[in-house]
Amino acid sequence: MASTGSLKPAVPPTRTTRTITPYLPASRAELEMMLEGLSRGDEVGVWKLDRLGRRTRHVLELLDGFKARGIRFRSLHDGIATDLASELGGAMAQAMVTIISAFAQLERDQLSERTKAGMSVAASHGRDAGRREVTASHPNVKQARGLRTQGLKPADIGKIIGPAAPPSHRCPSLSAR
Repeated sequence: MASTGSLKPAVPPTRTTRTITPYLPASRAELEMMLEGLSRGDEVGVWKLDRLGRRTRHVLELLDGFKARGIRFRSLHDGIATDLASELGGAMAQAMVTIISAFAQLERDQLSERTKAGMSVAASHGRDAGRREVTASHPNVKQARGLRTQGLKPADIGKIIGPAAPPSHRCPSLSAR
């Protein structure tokens, strides 16, 4: 497998698109905008294949659409390109795309199943799933407030209190200065 550091785009990029995370609903609109802006000869690059879509079928449909429109695709981490002229392209690349996206979907589905099972067990024991609520009466919050009034920065407070301390973004009164 080629080193990701040695992969270079076939042509210098002429425009940059923001990172699109297929897991967020708002990103779907950004993906659609990117797809509409692509034209023959463009190349879509992703860090990993699973960043392109959540489901194997969706990834394969996107790649089929790219091929039909003359748009190249490259996954930098996976060392895959759909351009037949590329050393990374060809029939084997198409097979690897299918396999990698299927395993990525399997991994996501299993994670979802484990999360739901854990939440169910927690509920059966009378516990709420998710993070514990941070209140002003929490001892770490009191200590952090005291350190904040002494002029310490949140990063320094975290070093003193330790990893068990609630992060300052979960207790807004700590971030305000």
